[in-house]
Amino acid sequence: MSGLKHGSYVLVADSEKALLLENMTDAQNPNLEVRKKEEQDNPSDIEQSANRPGRMHDGGVGQRSALDDTDWHELAKERFADDIAELLYARAHKGKLGPIVLVAAPQVLGDLRDKLHKEVQDLVIAEIPKNLTNHPIDKIEEIVTQELAA
Repeated sequence: MSGLKHGSYVLVADSEKALLLENMTDAQNPNLEVRKKEEQDNPSDIEQSANRPGRMHDGGVGQRSALDDTDWHELAKERFADDIAELLYARAHKGKLGPIVLVAAPQVLGDLRDKLHKEVQDLVIAEIPKNLTNHPIDKIEEIVTQELAA
């Protein structure tokens, strides 16, 4: 891998936050600048759930079974991958996305990969299975440079 060329992008995402960064310099000394920041307001499941799980009759006299409640927090995390895939597709379709490196935790990377449009898939030059969303940008530059050199 030749590194992060000028005009390349880096998407750093987890299941609730995403940063789209663009390299403004060269591969030897990348300078990533934020182009887009997405954050999902996703309260814990307890805050989003009904008071208690529902119940249904079980066929036997006086028998009732509990039903699992929807895990709204997990559902929102899955939908966030959809939102990020749509954002990348919209930019790619307008010609506002160049070669891109995807950086996310392995599970998020898998979810995102499955949802990317072919037009975006064709731009992906590397994937880095790490969660760097809480790192400062200079540390992201350093880690991405090391990973691409390996």
